[in-house]
Amino acid sequence: MAETARRDRVALVLRAEAAGVRARLIGALRDFDRAEDALQDALTAAWERWPVDGLPDRPAAWLYRVAERRALDVLRREAVAARHAPQQAGEAAQAPEPEELLALADFDDDLLRLIFTCCDPSLRPEIRAALTLRTVLDMSLEEVARAFLVPPRTMEQRLLRARQRLQRSGIPWSVPTGAELPARLNDVLRVAYLIFTEGYATTSGESLTRPDLCALAIGLMRRLVRLQRGQAESLALLALMLLQHARAAARSDAAGLPVLLADQDRTRWDPGAIRQGTVLLEKALRLRQPPGPYQIQAAIAAVHANAPSARDTDWQEISALYDALCRVQDTPVVRLNRAVAIAMASGAAAGLAELDRLAAIPSLIGHHPYHTARGALLWRLERRDAAVAAYRRALGLTRNRAEAGFLQDRIERIEAGEAGPEVQLPERA
Repeated sequence: MAETARRDRVALVLRAEAAGVRARLIGALRDFDRAEDALQDALTAAWERWPVDGLPDRPAAWLYRVAERRALDVLRREAVAARHAPQQAGEAAQAPEPEELLALADFDDDLLRLIFTCCDPSLRPEIRAALTLRTVLDMSLEEVARAFLVPPRTMEQRLLRARQRLQRSGIPWSVPTGAELPARLNDVLRVAYLIFTEGYATTSGESLTRPDLCALAIGLMRRLVRLQRGQAESLALLALMLLQHARAAARSDAAGLPVLLADQDRTRWDPGAIRQGTVLLEKALRLRQPPGPYQIQAAIAAVHANAPSARDTDWQEISALYDALCRVQDTPVVRLNRAVAIAMASGAAAGLAELDRLAAIPSLIGHHPYHTARGALLWRLERRDAAVAAYRRALGLTRNRAEAGFLQDRIERIEAGEAGPEVQLPERA
């Protein structure tokens, strides 16, 4: 294997394993910063050794052992320093004794414990989600700040206060049980969906997707479904993830550029995942609980997944489902997708009129899929100059290389005089 290929393989494995190792370290140390420092030392060591020595049989265990040794060294040094500096003893006492670290490390579902801890009710809802994205997904501070429409410095201060509160408060490092679980579940479902969404349509980087994050989110949801049986929204969210992820193999071309849903080779969709997702959705609906956002989104995904062809997709039903989704989750992104569904069901002019009504929402104007949708509709209506301008606006806003390539291709095809295609966005969860 060539050196470049070996390093690419190592990079993929490190990215896939980092979240679980980070979670276990935080649980053992009860200190976000110490855990991150130890993990970074281990990742650096792996990056230096694995391309030469080969991948270990259990990469996560290798990373954890190295990080654990680094953390133990730091804790021992701090313990020695504390004995010579009594004024620091109180702070040092908050960390585990060095010999306790191994005992704390032996437990399952580390990520789930971390997510429930980050979603503690003592934190504000938006901070729960932001802390989880920063900690579990290792999203940059700038990416998290942009997701919540605040300056990076503001987000940094909020996350610092949240971590300090969790470390001082002695919140149990565990998955809640009994009556506590349902009260915390909605926040955890939201976080699992954010993880899946980032994997399904990555906000930045070279690739359209991060399959490791999709697999992580699906695994978390399987455990949540087992923990909270008979909860329709949990079943529906797992169904939604499976139905969306079933299209993974067909969502990009040989160059890595996005392929529109209408153009995808449906023989490459995963029929097993579609069947499983459809069964889970039917099970959720049979519970006859009030329809929440995940049940409705899963129903939309099921219409797409079970249509034999793009032409046979029931866009009238999808449009009606988006109307229902707006009633329970009226967000700018839901309205944007509803506008696209209206365009598919009732024509490009109707969809464009709906998009024009959304133009006053600042968060959408800074959201590149809005301008991508406008470009597609304008192109379909033969308003070529306006379509190019909309696609260029989207191109200036996207931070994903694959999506940028898709948008540049649209611009070149318009300028070459091609007719507008069906009105659809690059897929997003």
